Amino acid sequence: MNEEAGKGGQAMSRLSISERLPAEAHVGAVHLQISDLPRSLEYYQTVLGMDVLERAPGRASIGVKGAAPLTYLIEKKGVAPVPRRGRFGLYHFAVLLPDRAALGRFAAHVLRLGLRPGMADHAVSEALYLSDPDGLGIEVYADRPRATWAYRAQELVMTTEHLDVGSLIAAGEANDWSRAPEATTMGHVHLHVADLAKAEAFYHRALGFDKTLWSYPGALFLSAGGYHHHLGTNVWSAGPSASPDEARLLEWELVVPERRQTSDIAQRLRGDGYAVDDAPDGVRTRDPWGTQVHVRSEPGR
Repeated sequence: MNEEAGKGGQAMSRLSISERLPAEAHVGAVHLQISDLPRSLEYYQTVLGMDVLERAPGRASIGVKGAAPLTYLIEKKGVAPVPRRGRFGLYHFAVLLPDRAALGRFAAHVLRLGLRPGMADHAVSEALYLSDPDGLGIEVYADRPRATWAYRAQELVMTTEHLDVGSLIAAGEANDWSRAPEATTMGHVHLHVADLAKAEAFYHRALGFDKTLWSYPGALFLSAGGYHHHLGTNVWSAGPSASPDEARLLEWELVVPERRQTSDIAQRLRGDGYAVDDAPDGVRTRDPWGTQVHVRSEPGR
């Protein structure tokens, strides 16, 4: 593989152009196993302002009307909540709001509800952290303009600092939060893993993400197209992987522009010894800790 310095502010990559994910790649929906569908729907509608897009017995898709689903909720009654230290698999999924004003309205909303979210300024973004009724982690965030992101050599600068929540709420201009804005998307997923070197081998060298930040304590961040991260991995949980009888991430979607690109990705994964199965509009694979990834193309492509 070629050692290649990123251009235009991108991080250094060990991948050739043909081995990297296309710049347009992004995260699609997350599929969550939960214990009580009505309870979860109440939470996601009331707290996050999401719409129910489709509902069937024991399952529902939620997101913003007129757009693709952001989350699929799959009920399995009696599953245990996520333990305090987490499991290998989901640390959080991250809902990206279109601007700081929307995040300010959301911050005021959750505080009015009496919730006490975690808060952080990551330099590239500002974020609030919540857990759903089953303990599944959620980040709601807004990006700062890409032109303001800083780099140290080829590595992106990200921090975890105190969030100026007063300034953030002021940006919302006292407007009420009623529902997630139309431009809301799934920004990234962040996973607990057991070993960062194995995570790098799977997600960087085989799947094709660029590394963006690798000196953050206990974590590795990766992206496509110069974004700060579409994927975070960390070794902050002792594990093990979530069991079938626990609330967990069942699958997350990696979306690429064209169907042929899923075949190229599958070839790389198989060449590095990872199992790959056919799936609608693409393929499915699993990371070394059993987290399933559905690599699919945009509809009709």
